[in-house]
Amino acid sequence: MNPPHAPTDAPEIPKIISVDDHVVEPPDLWTSRLPAEYHDRCPRIERDKAVFHFEGGVFSYDKGADAENGTWGDWWMYDDLIYPMPRVSAAACIEGEVDNTPVTFEEIDPSGYRQTERLAAMDANHVDASLCFPNILPRFCGQAFLERDDKELALLCVQAYNDWMIDDWSAGDGYGRLIPLTLIPLWDAEAAAAEVRRCADKGSHAVAFSENPFHLGLPSIHDPSRYWDPFFQACEDTETVINMHIGSSSKMPSTSPDAPFMVSSTLTFSNAMGSLCDWVFSGTLMRFPELTIAYSEGQIGWMPYVMERMDKLWAERGSLESVGTKLPEPPTTYLKNVYGCIFDDEIGLRNRDVIGMSQITFETDYPHLDSTFPHTLEVAQKIVGEAGLDDAEIYQLMRGNAIKAFGLERFGITE
Repeated sequence: MNPPHAPTDAPEIPKIISVDDHVVEPPDLWTSRLPAEYHDRCPRIERDKAVFHFEGGVFSYDKGADAENGTWGDWWMYDDLIYPMPRVSAAACIEGEVDNTPVTFEEIDPSGYRQTERLAAMDANHVDASLCFPNILPRFCGQAFLERDDKELALLCVQAYNDWMIDDWSAGDGYGRLIPLTLIPLWDAEAAAAEVRRCADKGSHAVAFSENPFHLGLPSIHDPSRYWDPFFQACEDTETVINMHIGSSSKMPSTSPDAPFMVSSTLTFSNAMGSLCDWVFSGTLMRFPELTIAYSEGQIGWMPYVMERMDKLWAERGSLESVGTKLPEPPTTYLKNVYGCIFDDEIGLRNRDVIGMSQITFETDYPHLDSTFPHTLEVAQKIVGEAGLDDAEIYQLMRGNAIKAFGLERFGITE
């Protein structure tokens, strides 16, 4: 992206803690960790040609060297899953034009998947610490493992990813800079709770979850059996933050099948908006008052209206059985541990007093197409200047709120 025009009297920006970045999974992540008997079935890389399509908010592709107009790329293979590595998922690591065509590992900058190079890229971009979601094969909350039939292998894959995240990516020189974010076996809430506790014992206190599990074929968080409660309880007990990235429901908003990708990109916030309503009106945040949830890449400009609307409806109809909720207090009462995240949302920052300045965090989205890399400092200066943040508010946005939300004192980050 082109650098923004920061004001000549640009405010001082402390070193940034980004709560939404991504790591391109190394090609040998699973084959180097799983027993040899699984090497022809577990996630692995194969090179082939591909043609990409986009329709109705959904990407699809044709694989094969004979595909007309095909482009060479690296494909993730995992049982019946065949998925290419698209340029847009490593956009900031690639020189030149970025589109939906496939890419090989040799064509992307090693900072996408190697710790040493990532730390250097962070240094060059005024970033102190980074929380990294999965990128390609697992998808944002491990949907790829949910969708496979062999759940024994799927669990091994989830655990292998988590061990790599904690023991390799976030260890050594990365300790205190690359903050671990782990996955759960989505298909089993009890197993998910056990994995949260296992990872917390290893030092990880952030986990990825779906913004709307219903779209994954799973019980919603409104489920009367309270299916997800063991998972929520484990997160509350271990002070593990539940992180929900835009698209973690495997569904992106779109207006029509022929609408361009720009329409879907503009509307991504609506996924987070709907999810927040679910969490509030399901009573989950009421029943787990110490649970912390965080929305990634959802921006925050929509929050003031939704907060107002929820409270007004509760005041007007909250006691009616027909509306399906029995919250004893106004909905916004339950938002004290809900964190939003921005990368360029001046409108949201101008409404910070409504949202709560202590609940807004910052991201760079490296290495995705929306990433502000390598101009994150200039972007930060521009938006805080236009929104009129003072020094204390700038500190909260750029690092203070992230330290509090994620308990980064565990990693030696205290200020």
